[in-house]
This record gives sequence, structure tokens and C-alpha cells, in this order.
Amino acid sequence: MSVTEIKENVFSVGAVDWNIRDFHGYSTEKGTTYNSYLIKDEKIALVDTVKKEFKDDLLFHLSELVDPEKIDYLIVNHVEMDHSGSLPEIMDIIKPEKLFCSKNGHKALLEHFHREDWPYEIVKTGDTIKLGKKTVTFLETPMLHWPDSMFTYIPEDKLLFSSDGFGQHIASTERYADELNDCDLMHQAAKYYSNILTVFSPNVKRLLAKVAEMGIEIDMIAPDHGVIWRGESCGEIISAYERWCNYISADKVLVIYDSMWHSTEKMAKVIGSELARGGLEVKMLNLKVNHRSDIMTDVLDAKALILGSSTLNNNMLPVMADFITYFKGLRPKNKVVAAFGSYGWSGEAVKHINQVMEAINLPLAHPGVRVRNVPRPEHFEECQELARAVVAAVKEMA
Repeated sequence: MSVTEIKENVFSVGAVDWNIRDFHGYSTEKGTTYNSYLIKDEKIALVDTVKKEFKDDLLFHLSELVDPEKIDYLIVNHVEMDHSGSLPEIMDIIKPEKLFCSKNGHKALLEHFHREDWPYEIVKTGDTIKLGKKTVTFLETPMLHWPDSMFTYIPEDKLLFSSDGFGQHIASTERYADELNDCDLMHQAAKYYSNILTVFSPNVKRLLAKVAEMGIEIDMIAPDHGVIWRGESCGEIISAYERWCNYISADKVLVIYDSMWHSTEKMAKVIGSELARGGLEVKMLNLKVNHRSDIMTDVLDAKALILGSSTLNNNMLPVMADFITYFKGLRPKNKVVAAFGSYGWSGEAVKHINQVMEAINLPLAHPGVRVRNVPRPEHFEECQELARAVVAAVKEMA
């Protein structure tokens, strides 16, 4: 990544990670960036740092603009290590007058780095600092997606530094959303939301309301991952977040399954065909070839999930258990579900799937279909009945 002036005397100075392919269980096939921003004014401020391994990239970019030791302030919007891993070394080089963070950020910084000697300045929503011509205002955003998270805003530039909000995992030399293919960009933004922020959707809803209440004008959003939104693209991503946090979805059903000896797979195909006959968009997702985080991206705008697994050792198959564990942690809402599967002698997979769905308050459209060994025509009829029950449940949803 090269230094880019995104507003007058505001620069993108972070790093590109072309090679990362896993982000704590989320596949990052496009890589990512660790964005950091420098504001040059009478007081010079650095907004966020980078992952530890990319410290030299950050220092190189800073040195193109200013002697790092002349940076007066360091603003920590988020303490997660992909943004603060380089902080101890950067602090030792810069030696800033003040390190601005939220109250929870102060606690998290002490717990991560054990440095009580840093010049902490705890801020809360509405607090401002004057850099010179530019003003910086802080907005606490707890649990988006850590307790310490906050946004930083420059009203003179209508520029929002949004930390882990509005991000995407995309490695790119382009710095702006309007420079990328819109379909791929919005897919990556949706994947980011579905895998990181879905569980915090009520917080996102409150934040958007707070921004409107405060009358914050925005024509640029600079996140800590991916490209920067500017102009019309700001409205596009904010509108997308409004849809996602309100769980607005399409008449779409996902058939997510794993099969041992193809019996469960045969059931899945019959279910998928009957769903399509009922007029729904259907996506067949074999867990052997689809990553959990890609499936969660489809979950974002689906109204129903039908989960199929053979029984192994009195439980669901391992890849289904992995997906279910990941899924229930993200706690999506406004979905109906059903389960099916084949078994050899015990057949608990359907029961276990149903129990998890009920525990996270997702209603069952059907009690489930269990088939011993290889399905016969009458079993396929049961699968069709399950599909018809899901179609009816989807059509009853608002």
C-alpha cells in the first residue's frame, strides 16, 4: 500500500496483507489490509496502528510524511491485536503526548500490554480535541465488536474513522470502494458483517440511530480493514448495514448438509427440488466443499435453513458440528429451520440439530425427517413434506 491523501492533510498509511487466508475461523481468500491514518495539523495525530508483523510498513509510510517522533497524539479506536499489535514499538518510537482511548480501551490496553506509564487520555462519546484547523470527535461503539471499540470523526471533513465497522477483508492497491467491482466489494462487505457483526446487530441498529440523532454528516468512511467508502458509496454501505441489522432477507432457503454414504445427500436433493417447485430461491451447500464463513454470508439474507447430517457416534457429523458451533455463536435471527438425515442404528443427528436451533430461538418449520440407511420412495415423500412445510413458513414471514 502506498501513502494516499484521502482528505486534505489526512493520509492512509497502513499496510496490505496479501497472504492471510484465515481470520480466527473466517476465510480471507482476498487477503486484508490493516489501515492506519495520519492527520497533519498544528497537532499531528495517528489513528490506529497495524498488526505487529507490519510495523515496518507503517513506519515507512509515516516517514514519507513526517518524522514519527513529531507525532503528538495516538488514537486507539480498537485494541484487537490486528490493530494494536505494533503499538508498544510504535509508542516507544513516537513517544506521543497523549494516547486517546475509551474507558474500556484503557482497561484492554493495560490487560494486553501492561504499560501503566503510557500517557492515557480516556474519552467518551461527544468529547472533542482541537488539532488546529481540524477537530476530532469521539463516539463510543461498545461491542462493535469489542467492548473497547470507538469511532473517531472529523466534522470539517465529514470523515468517519470507523474502526472495525464498515470493513471488508480485501487486499488491494486501490484505496476506494468506487475503484473496485461493486458486486465483489459488497459480497466481501456482507461476508465481513455476517461473520463478525451479525451477533451485534442490535448494537449496529442503535449506533445508526445515534449517528442520525447526533446529526453526523458523513461523506467518507475510513475503516480499519479494506477500502474507503466515499461519496455515494457511503450511502450504499450504510443502507446495507440498515438492512442487515434489521435482518431483512429474501425468499431464499439454504440446504446445508454433509453425508457419509450419500443417503443424506439424496434426501437433500429431493428437498432442494421441492423447495424450488414452491417458488423459493434455493442454494445447496455441501459442507465438504463450502467454508463455514462463506455459508454464513448466504445466511445473512436467507429466510430458512434446512440442515442435513448423517449420524456418527450418536451425534451429527464433525463438519456439521463445526458449522453449528460457529453458527450459534453468531446467533442470526428471523430464520426458520428444519433438519433431516440418515443413520445406521441410532439416529440422533436430527434431534441434536433441533435442540441447538431451539436453544437459540430459531423456530422449527418441521420436526425433521430421519431415515435408516438408504431412503425409499416413501422417505422421499417425507422429505417433500418437510420442504413444503418450509415453503409455507417462509411465505408466512413478513
